Amino acid sequence: MSGGPVLILGATSGMAREIARTFAAAGHPIQLAARNVGRLADDKADLETRHGIAVTLHEFDAFDLDAHKAFVDGLPALPAIAVCAVGAMGQHEENINDPKAGAQVMRANFEGPASILGHLANAMETRGSGTLVGISSVAGDRGRASNYVYGAAKAGFTAFLSGLRNRLAHKGVHVVTVKPGFVATAMTEGMDLPEKLTAQPVEVANAIRSAVQSQKNVIYVRPIWRLIMLVIRAIPEPIFKKTDI
Repeated sequence: MSGGPVLILGATSGMAREIARTFAAAGHPIQLAARNVGRLADDKADLETRHGIAVTLHEFDAFDLDAHKAFVDGLPALPAIAVCAVGAMGQHEENINDPKAGAQVMRANFEGPASILGHLANAMETRGSGTLVGISSVAGDRGRASNYVYGAAKAGFTAFLSGLRNRLAHKGVHVVTVKPGFVATAMTEGMDLPEKLTAQPVEVANAIRSAVQSQKNVIYVRPIWRLIMLVIRAIPEPIFKKTDI
């Protein structure tokens, strides 16, 4: 693996923090990007002290598409690896009853991540090297009555990453799609999640680093999710409509 800098977009989430720790422990300089990035000052100090690597903080708003190219151009160095952990689930009832709330979920999970990764992809393509990691979701594998707004946004992001990967296949730039399944984070706090299907943030981080090293295309953090989603995708629509999956 390259020892170059790793950019973490959406760096304030628990999962993103664990990803930063994992790559810092491997010796990579870290670029942390988020809104109100001052909240990450303690993380910066901890990573620098614990791992002896350089950490820089960068203000980043996934919704401000007009600023994304300048954000990439303004980084102290084009990252070797960029991980997009930007996302928001929202409340499904609100998402389907309030068009503005639904649009925000679409923007947070698809529009913003696709925009910033598109700019990073162009810069990496010009350089001829790099790895882009997009954190999507198993929710994008099939539309479900209980979360189809969030799932639709993730489905779009998954398709975007697939297309980007194919476009850059011979340009020295690799694209990894990550489908974590359930993860024990603040986003899922209070949900009754099955333990065997719920990953810890450190599992996601280790799986991402392993996928980057081995240049995998698509990973399910817990392999059981690949089988589960294979079955769910195979259910005929007339039958699927009668289920409460």
